[in-house]
Amino acid sequence: MKNTISHRVADFLKNFPPFNLLNKSDLLTLSEQITIIYKEKGNPVFLENDSPHGHFYVVYKGAIALKKSNEKSMMDLCDEGDIFGLRPLMASENYKMEAKAQEESILYAIPIDIFKPYAQQNNEVGDYLIASFASNTRNPYSINHRGKLYEEVLEPVAPHTPLMDLQSVQYSKKLITCTEDTPVKKVAEKMTENKVGAMLILRNKLPIGIITDRDLRNNIVTGKYPITIEASKIMVSPVTTFKKNITITQAQMAMMKSNISHLCITKDGTSDTKAIGILSKHDIMVAMGNNPAVLIKAITRAKKIKNIKRIRKSIDHLLTGYLEQNIPMTLTSKIITELNDACIKRIIAISLKEMPSKPPVKFTWLSLGSQGRSEQLLQTDQDNAILFENVPEEELEETTDYFLKLAKIINKGLFDIGYEYCPAEMMASNPNWCHSLDEWKTKVSEWITNPGADEVLLSSIFFDYNVTYGDVGLADKLSDHIFETTQNYPIFYLHLASGALQNPSPTGFFRQMLLEADGEHKDTFDLKRRALMPLTDAARVLILSHSVKFVNNTFERFEKLAELEPNNEETFLACSYATKALLKFRTKQGLMHNDSGRYIAIEQLSKEERIKLKRTFKTIKDIQELISVRFKVSNLMR
Repeated sequence: MKNTISHRVADFLKNFPPFNLLNKSDLLTLSEQITIIYKEKGNPVFLENDSPHGHFYVVYKGAIALKKSNEKSMMDLCDEGDIFGLRPLMASENYKMEAKAQEESILYAIPIDIFKPYAQQNNEVGDYLIASFASNTRNPYSINHRGKLYEEVLEPVAPHTPLMDLQSVQYSKKLITCTEDTPVKKVAEKMTENKVGAMLILRNKLPIGIITDRDLRNNIVTGKYPITIEASKIMVSPVTTFKKNITITQAQMAMMKSNISHLCITKDGTSDTKAIGILSKHDIMVAMGNNPAVLIKAITRAKKIKNIKRIRKSIDHLLTGYLEQNIPMTLTSKIITELNDACIKRIIAISLKEMPSKPPVKFTWLSLGSQGRSEQLLQTDQDNAILFENVPEEELEETTDYFLKLAKIINKGLFDIGYEYCPAEMMASNPNWCHSLDEWKTKVSEWITNPGADEVLLSSIFFDYNVTYGDVGLADKLSDHIFETTQNYPIFYLHLASGALQNPSPTGFFRQMLLEADGEHKDTFDLKRRALMPLTDAARVLILSHSVKFVNNTFERFEKLAELEPNNEETFLACSYATKALLKFRTKQGLMHNDSGRYIAIEQLSKEERIKLKRTFKTIKDIQELISVRFKVSNLMR
């Protein structure tokens, strides 16, 4: 007889990770062993230091509060679909916190001995449980627990990421053929009519030769043979053949070896079977269109802005592929940033040609904000500045005017390839963001020595600059000045730290995400302001306090801080991991909805996505507490 209770349990669990990773029969078998537990409000599931239970738990209805017995605030609140009580699964230790019903609750108790084999056999299940266990500790990316599951190490599942060069290449199935006695004139006419670059020569339906555009140029256009000559006189024979699953590398090697531009694809890869397609050099270039090296080369060769705009679409396709194949965020951001920088450099080079004269002095194009931090994976708005060499006072106005005109052309070029103008006009075409070295030194000195709210905001944007084009030495001198000035006015760190705490924990009461209360984005979650910015701002003030130059990327800043402060290594590495996770999440959302990915409709997220998002919030709380204590931010309020 059908066990309706176990089927109901399975129907519930299949909607939540990691049970959605199990096949239907395994999930039903597991559900038959699950115990259903009812808890009234205030009743404990387990207490701190209790001996480990033989189960871990999933919330079916209600909410379970997790906290240390000596602390007033909750560490976590588990609601529908959340897992807790994993310590017996991970380590032979007593519980390190208590779990009590925050309200009337129904739980599913999962037998550890029965579930353990599923986690051991399915690495995705194991990895998810590790992360869930760590999220119920102080650090959701705990070094002590990362990669460990019941005293054994599980290797993460390696995504299927075939190397581009080893992928099969698509060939043209549009075959244009003739016999060996066909006049070359007719061959040329047929190739032109069908817009192809090669003609296969057949004998008894088998390929015996090929004529390409190059053969026509070398043999007919030069006058070597008359256009009435038979195809057999100029065809290349034997034709080079391959099977249909030929890889990019095989095709390139074959073409280079024989100095040919086309290959014939046959049923068995030999000339003894019927031809089924033609593969050209163009087909290979199309297949490699999302290869970074190919894209860089295409960018550097672009003559017009519209050409770069087309390449930008290929960069987005490349980014989508990297995310789908789960390529590490560190590598993804570096590659996309290099491609973005290449686009900007090319636009600057094209823009310089539009100017009536060469630059009067050396200059540097500074990318600010997310692009300066190598975190602008999506095309959002542009933040940039120009820094140019000092000139005599009498030449300053004319020199500034030159660079403002240049910047206007560059900003327009960036807009044309998809980067919106900055709403606050923080762009090099604005006179406030185009200065000589001494002028910039004066301006940043004013920000540092008189730090009001506006000055802190401006410096937080500007201090993430990165040299995209021009003289690096100018930027280096400016960086030296910034570090020297901040060391002489340490009160600036206090104001910068206070600014970093303007966006507190992204959750309110009962673990609900804080949503926008009004405006265009009402009832959405501002991922940038409430999650990414607190981490970005924290990394900036901390790395600045250590006077570390040219480490601008947020997760790289945290990794550098982990080296500089071993006692806070775990916190900083957790921040690095959280930044990568949030950046990846925002990028995926942006690509999915064709926007900046900043505002997220929470109700459209899956349970697993909400869990992953919330898991980063504890890290934000930890780093903000560290900043508040280190820079004594409370003193600013006195």
